Amino acid sequence: MTEESNQTNNEETQPPVDQDAPSTTEATTPETTDVDTSNEVSNTASTEASSTASNEASSTASNEASSTASNEASSTASNEPPRDPNTIYVGKKRVMNYVLACMTILQSGSDTVSIKARGRSISTAVDVSQILSRRFTQGITVKSISIATEKVPNRETNELSNVSSIEIEMGK
Repeated sequence: MTEESNQTNNEETQPPVDQDAPSTTEATTPETTDVDTSNEVSNTASTEASSTASNEASSTASNEASSTASNEASSTASNEPPRDPNTIYVGKKRVMNYVLACMTILQSGSDTVSIKARGRSISTAVDVSQILSRRFTQGITVKSISIATEKVPNRETNELSNVSSIEIEMGK
């Protein structure tokens, strides 16, 4: 009696198999299901890993901020002059990374910090300066702002393009 109930359970859970279909179709259907479940597991694992990484990132934000200036300084070409250690170059990272980098420079004994940006990052540089002056540090003011247009070679065509740039000098 148990064998009959097992057979009916197996028949109910599995769809009917077409006798005319090639055997490769039967073999690939369960594999596809297995692949989907492994993707779900890997997506869950990557979500957990990213949330763990974000928790670690928030706890080590000051370490990231202090290394932001040094990481960007190490990526310069050999024909450019060495970068000033009191300069923050704003790019595509989150705003708070740059704010913490500026705070690290100011707390290490420097009286001024320079925030530089080009193109789309100009608004982020302005956000950094406003967050510094209004929220985190008392007594930090904007000393000077300089706006310029730089000619930058296009990566694809090597033609010179005009790119706006800003430098915000902040200090105690």
